[in-house]
Amino acid sequence: MSTAGARTRRRLGAAALPVGVAALDGLVVNAVQAGPVLWGALAAAGALVLRRRQPELALAAGIPGLYLGHLAFAPLIALYFLAAHRRSAIPGAVGAVLVAVAQFLPVPVGDMTLLRLDHDTVLHTLDSCAFGAGAFVLGRSARQRRERLREITESREREHRLLARHTLATERARLAREMHDVVAHKVSLISLQAGVIQVAEPGAPAVREAAGTIRDLSVDTLTELQHLVGVLRADGGMARDLAPQPRMADLGTLVEESALPVELHLGDPAGPLPEAVERAAYRTVQEALTNVRKHAPGARAEVRVGPAGGRLCVEVRNDAPDGSAVPPELPAGGNGLVGLRERAHLLGGSFTSARLPCGGFLVRAEFPVRTSAPD
Repeated sequence: MSTAGARTRRRLGAAALPVGVAALDGLVVNAVQAGPVLWGALAAAGALVLRRRQPELALAAGIPGLYLGHLAFAPLIALYFLAAHRRSAIPGAVGAVLVAVAQFLPVPVGDMTLLRLDHDTVLHTLDSCAFGAGAFVLGRSARQRRERLREITESREREHRLLARHTLATERARLAREMHDVVAHKVSLISLQAGVIQVAEPGAPAVREAAGTIRDLSVDTLTELQHLVGVLRADGGMARDLAPQPRMADLGTLVEESALPVELHLGDPAGPLPEAVERAAYRTVQEALTNVRKHAPGARAEVRVGPAGGRLCVEVRNDAPDGSAVPPELPAGGNGLVGLRERAHLLGGSFTSARLPCGGFLVRAEFPVRTSAPD
């Protein structure tokens, strides 16, 4: 079934009711007797096919029916569509006046001299005005209701678009934080391993091992970047998620690959943690260790993750940097701690960072064990 054919059938079905009612009115009034009056009535009924595109023509064909046998349905239906389908109310008002006048004038018009200002004339005048005004008011009311529904629909569509844009912007900000955490951590490791190659003897096993590590880290970093950029380019990036997602169980591997003297203490939470909380804990430790490599080379670090007062506490502290260690030449974007603070606040937690009297640095974040924040 073609779309055009289905549309044509719907239009014919919609026109069948008004045309049929007007034709039945003409047949009943004229007692199914063939003649000019009946043909005029049927022509007025057939003109209602134009009621949507050319309601003026339909009304012009229907008004004579009031003189050809008191046919009411054809002009009233045409007047209703004229008032409903024209933006301005003037055409409908003019049509209502014409219908009222045609209803009021006697047949033939020469009998106008018989009209007197009496009770019957007043009642006939009111009946004629109600005859034309009723269809006009109904048509305008239908148009106003249709416009109001359209405004409500457009308003809701705008709200949905704004909500979608806000959600997409929030998702892109989250992906930007993930990109910063992943890239900063991986690149700092690459820089550290490159420093090993620089000071090692050519051909030594340490050089081959460091070169292999650099290769693996570079591949991992590029893979993460390709995935993140693919999500950012996708229309509605929330349909895809970061894979694989780090969890607290991966903290041991993170510490082992950090190339730092780190002491890890993992507490056993009372129950399962939300995925967002576990990922935030992992990213907090990751960013803190990255900062240790960048700003405190050679320093020892201590990582503690565990429950505390009904919340999950993540604490990373490091000693003062070793003066003999060469710091890696990595750019400091200044967004790491800001991103950690935003992540903690989004989950309903808290974040603090401060320098220690011993010259080290402390990063501490607390996350609610049960959170209603979106993942």
